[in-house]
Amino acid sequence: MSVFYLHAEQLLPVDLSTAWAFFSSPNNLAKITPPEMDFITLTPMADGAEIYTGMLIDYKVKPLLGIPMRWQTEIKSVDKPHRFTDTQLKGPYRLWEHTHTFIQTDKGVLMKDEVKYELPFGPLGSLAHALLVRKKLQALFRFRKAAIERIFK
Repeated sequence: MSVFYLHAEQLLPVDLSTAWAFFSSPNNLAKITPPEMDFITLTPMADGAEIYTGMLIDYKVKPLLGIPMRWQTEIKSVDKPHRFTDTQLKGPYRLWEHTHTFIQTDKGVLMKDEVKYELPFGPLGSLAHALLVRKKLQALFRFRKAAIERIFK
């Protein structure tokens, strides 16, 4: 079984507290997800709710071919305002671990995304990754980058 990695970086023209306030709120995830994924947070969240270690969040999403599925995330660790890691407990991946890192620089905040993931179905999953999943994830992160640029311009 193959484990895959995705890395992305983006410089945000904001301070650390502004970046953290946005990305640590589960309510903002839909704002940076492509509309065709029909992303909905099912777990009720108050405005301004912030993640915490052990938090469980349920979503509905159409990650591939318009097929709806439920996704459950656990926030595994939080180092406010520098880093947090979420993992998929239920969803399309055999493994999904996403670490978000925020580094204050003299030009703003360098945001880093590191995703470690594995598909189910062994060799068939690896084939699906080569043919479809990798491209879909790259497109998702391109969309995210553009959406974040619009939000923080």
